[in-house]
Amino acid sequence: MTPARRTRPLLARVRAGVLAVLLATAACMDPLPVPAPTGNDNEFDQGSLIASQQLSDVQIDNLVLLGKVWGFAKYHDARLMSGSANWDYELFRVLPSVLAAADRAAASAAMVTWLGRLGPVRDCAPCASAASNAQLAPDLAWISDANTLGATLSARLVEMHRNRRADGRQRYVQFVNSVGNPDFSAEASYIGQSTPDAGYRVLALFRFWNIIQYWFPYRDVIGEPWDNVLREYLPRMMLSLTGAEYRGAMIQLSARINDTHSNVWSQLFLRPPTGSFQVPVALRFIDGKPVVTAYLNPVLGPATGLQIGDVIERVDGVAVETIVDSLRAWYSASNEPTRLRDLAQTLLRGSGPVVITASRRSGPFEVTASRSPYTQLSSAAWDHDRPGPAFQMLSDSVAYIKISAALRVQASSYITQALSARVLVIDIRNYPSDFPIFELGGRLVSASTPFVKFTIASPSNPGAFPFGPTVSLTPLQPRFTGAVVVLVDETTQSSAEYHAMAFRATPNAIVVGSTTAGADGNVSSIPLPGGIASMISGIGVFYPNGTPTQRVGIVPDLVVRPTVEGIRAGWDEVLEAGIARAFAAGVSASAGARAP
Repeated sequence: MTPARRTRPLLARVRAGVLAVLLATAACMDPLPVPAPTGNDNEFDQGSLIASQQLSDVQIDNLVLLGKVWGFAKYHDARLMSGSANWDYELFRVLPSVLAAADRAAASAAMVTWLGRLGPVRDCAPCASAASNAQLAPDLAWISDANTLGATLSARLVEMHRNRRADGRQRYVQFVNSVGNPDFSAEASYIGQSTPDAGYRVLALFRFWNIIQYWFPYRDVIGEPWDNVLREYLPRMMLSLTGAEYRGAMIQLSARINDTHSNVWSQLFLRPPTGSFQVPVALRFIDGKPVVTAYLNPVLGPATGLQIGDVIERVDGVAVETIVDSLRAWYSASNEPTRLRDLAQTLLRGSGPVVITASRRSGPFEVTASRSPYTQLSSAAWDHDRPGPAFQMLSDSVAYIKISAALRVQASSYITQALSARVLVIDIRNYPSDFPIFELGGRLVSASTPFVKFTIASPSNPGAFPFGPTVSLTPLQPRFTGAVVVLVDETTQSSAEYHAMAFRATPNAIVVGSTTAGADGNVSSIPLPGGIASMISGIGVFYPNGTPTQRVGIVPDLVVRPTVEGIRAGWDEVLEAGIARAFAAGVSASAGARAP
């Protein structure tokens, strides 16, 4: 069990998606064989021999270029793709000369000499052609910039690109069979470097930066120039850092791609506020303020003096807004509602009692609340669906299925029970425990119904992401023909969003709630020096017409958010609004009708 899971069980269910397969085809997960590196290069097993130091502007400029050249060669040069060199250790060999270079020309010359040790660029036979139908093209204009790189270095990189192999066989990245998300398990994690030195920290930065540059399907929606992040982090990585400071830097670097899947998951105990205890109440941000929505322990929760519906204003005298602003860089999220979702789960973390200033109907008040160990707390309150079994009849006319408990083998039974209803509510304000998307969705359509298409990395064109074919729901019996109401909110993430896309495509469906987490696609783990790992969304997920889902999320047809008054009264305003809209719109099919 990882330290993060020992100290943060409340995130376990929300975060289950980062370890789950998201597509029906993901049952076949055998990676392609990894080419073995030749030789026995052990020179830097004990350290990179690169000392921490303050970087000058010239050194930063030169290291930015080195990082880009190192990554480009790693994924384009035929010898490196065959595993003929330890490219991590080759970085340590060239770093001293680049750090010592007085100007760009000297740094470029050092890189030319370094690449020259690989020998001449091999002619490709056959050669790769540009990816067709690409939603995202490689960012490669820089390799032709002879004014910046120098003519010789630019020519070498252009020649590498022209002679990339058609088979796309890579040393440091493979692709999961039947799915296509990248598999980086060939990367060394250097577990023995518990406190990585400056060279290994630069390696971590270069590895992560180039994986995003070439294998992240959402590079175009990061939200800022990716080159700028490399430039910003280089001086930080070259400073003298403790192991915890290095891991904290990698948590914050992972957050810069604005992908909720991206995080150093095993190290979240380092993410502030730190501590192994939590005030035993669930919070949710409503209108910008954290509101108590449930107790995480039926005895310890009420003992805090907090009540359901209390609005938290200050924690230990510090305004919530100030705390959120100070922590935002630590919380990886595709959009702000998701960031606030995660901050709500840690805002009252710490050790020892905490002074909470809050308000309720009777006015403002202050309590000193005790924190409890996570082992005494329940995680169920972080989902926003109803208690009870997967299938429920809310009335004679309304059936209800919650995806957090729904099983694919029971899909036919659920629909059979729902046939007497006029409205079927599918609640995805949670994370699926199974994968009933096709077995359930197929019973909501009368014809093959496309609902999604993907972009998959092109191994022979690193940085390109062509569209693949669309995926459709296939009709199954029995079939529900009434209105379908799909409930979503910020807890709807990854596989849950994929389910929402499918159910939205069915006839008479309406999506109700608020914007979802905006992180969809099978995840890929990125090993990093120090025995840690980050993750990314590894394939692009789009509606059949090309409309994106990453960062945007599943945008509801009817936006409904909980209110403080509704929480105090125990109302499920999203559910109620969805049912009301379905009946207001009318139901085209009679109750209990079966498809022909």
